[in-house]
Amino acid sequence: MWLFALFVAVPLIEIALFIQVGGLIGLWPTLTVVVVTAIIGTWLVRQQGAMALSNVKRSFNELDDPSEPLAHGAMILFSGAMLLTPGFFTDAVGFLLLVPGVRSVVFDYIRKRVKVQHFETRSAHTTNGPGAGRSSGPRGNVIDGDYTDVTPPQGSGKPGDSGWTRH
Repeated sequence: MWLFALFVAVPLIEIALFIQVGGLIGLWPTLTVVVVTAIIGTWLVRQQGAMALSNVKRSFNELDDPSEPLAHGAMILFSGAMLLTPGFFTDAVGFLLLVPGVRSVVFDYIRKRVKVQHFETRSAHTTNGPGAGRSSGPRGNVIDGDYTDVTPPQGSGKPGDSGWTRH
């Protein structure tokens, strides 16, 4: 129900803000502000998105918990959607989510409300289970695996069983 209310409230807020701002500064300046904020927002999202992606890669390479960099990346993506949506309210939300401190506060709020049921990591020395034998040390990545021999069975000795034909 709250999602429905959000989908009704946001357009109403945007319409009211367009009327107010348009009445104060006029039609063309209002449209210019909307287009300029979309352009600036796109540039900022690209910059911060690249930084967030490098943080995610770093956390994977160092085998750290990637939840915070992934959450920051998701918030930057959401911010980009808000900034590309025409309007003043959505632009304000989008620009707020581009501030790393605001994203950290949002992440902390979400982390307190979400309960992780199970989380497990395996070391490179694990000998059984998923991830067994995986190592990323100085020698590179080593992955143990199983295989099945798919060579066809040999014939029974009768002519024509070998797969070769006589001419």
